[in-house]
Amino acid sequence: MSRRGAPPAEPKHWQLRNALTDALDAEFSVGQVLPDERTLAARFGVARATLRQALDQLELEGRLQRRRGVGTTVAPPRVGVDVSPARQTWPGAEDDPWTVTGRALVPPPPAVAHALGVDPAGPLPVVLRDLVADGQPVAMERLYALPTPPADETTTADELLAALRRQPLEGQDRAVELGSADAEQARGLDRLPGAPVLLVTTRYTTAGRVVALSRATYRADTCRLTFGDQPLALTPS
Repeated sequence: MSRRGAPPAEPKHWQLRNALTDALDAEFSVGQVLPDERTLAARFGVARATLRQALDQLELEGRLQRRRGVGTTVAPPRVGVDVSPARQTWPGAEDDPWTVTGRALVPPPPAVAHALGVDPAGPLPVVLRDLVADGQPVAMERLYALPTPPADETTTADELLAALRRQPLEGQDRAVELGSADAEQARGLDRLPGAPVLLVTTRYTTAGRVVALSRATYRADTCRLTFGDQPLALTPS
């Protein structure tokens, strides 16, 4: 038992995280594949469960990437993604870096239906978009909208976005959460299910009501969200 007032001992996986960080800095370059788990566990004299905890932490911090068919590699610097509320623009504006990949009419999730004030059983237009950086997918988005005039099966994604932009944008707000990739997100982002992701919900308002809601999923290993000039740090302080 430690003395009263003495700092608690670092968990074994955190000690290993520090040792792996030193090894990454000294021995590996960006994109290089790490040895397999058995080899790493033997090198550092730890159980594979402890090793996986340390690797999970380094993936969350953006130092490592786990890729299907490749293994664990050293990650490149994170892509800066500006989510500052000061940048008030409709989706699909001229400088919008997102690419439309599809559209649909679907029953909205309950939270989306509540925010938009619509019947959760009724169909709602949704625009599907991807964000790509350096040739790799870094985020995917579902944008639920209440365009004027209302959309139908023949309304294209570009028409939906154009209808939103014709309305005066009164304001927008964002919320950020840390989550884990589900099966759909893992496929879209070329990740493994359960990989850490950043979930960004954006609400767009006009005439005093929410008329569009975006749910964007960012890869936590490659994205660094910024609010103005201040980065959202994912590493421990």
